[in-house]
Amino acid sequence: MVQLSKILIPIDFSERCLGAARFAIPLAERFHSEITFLHILAPPGDDPDLNFNRRERSETQLRDFLIAAFAHLNVKRVLRDGEPAAGIVAYAREHGSDLIMMPTHGYGPFRRLLLGSVTAKVLHDADCPVWTGAHLEHGPHAEWISPTTILCAADAGSGPALVWASSLAAELKAALILVHVERRLESPGEEYYSRKYHEHVMAEANRKMDELQRTAGTRAETIVTAGSVPRAVCETAERLKADLLVIGRGPAAASGRLGLNTYGIIRESPCPVVSV
Repeated sequence: MVQLSKILIPIDFSERCLGAARFAIPLAERFHSEITFLHILAPPGDDPDLNFNRRERSETQLRDFLIAAFAHLNVKRVLRDGEPAAGIVAYAREHGSDLIMMPTHGYGPFRRLLLGSVTAKVLHDADCPVWTGAHLEHGPHAEWISPTTILCAADAGSGPALVWASSLAAELKAALILVHVERRLESPGEEYYSRKYHEHVMAEANRKMDELQRTAGTRAETIVTAGSVPRAVCETAERLKADLLVIGRGPAAASGRLGLNTYGIIRESPCPVVSV
């Protein structure tokens, strides 16, 4: 069973951070979670005007951050010094966080081409699942209070992600759908477009997904599609109006194409993404 007894929300007081934090409210209410707002005070720069009373300002901002919205929940507010990404990962490990929730932070006209460096480092180093996304600034829409559809993008190494997604879907009473992207369906050359070859590839892909589900103990509906992994996964999430997308991360996922496309999926996903 998925455990969300401790949710860690790193905050920098930005609009995106406000939106991402609001997604934690229905989860904390459902799982009776302890919420920790963590602000890492980075080393001071050379501008004395910016550095003046920076700790006092941060303490005030942290104390007042979403105080009314989270008043009914169990909330801790923690201020630490250090490098943000390392501090977030260290705190999550020290305190046994079950989930880290944070937005991406690419800025400017090329924001869609990158993830913020802090988010990227946390995704790489964290031991627990990480919830993030590029479109969280406005917070959850009203229907998200009761999510209905969880999409899990699956490849050969996605067993842990599938188990986690299945457990969350069961707890939230949401539908779980599995999507697998098979690039070979769009390979060039006459033989690749033959019906026989297409049927062979589809049958093999479905066999692998059936085996993955047997191992994970799940029985989700499976969609096999073709194309670029990030684009195909995100188009499926858009078409299904998925409330949450779960993908693999770490050594197991990295053995397949899904792990290599983690950042692309997060950048393009229309809904929040949990990487497990």
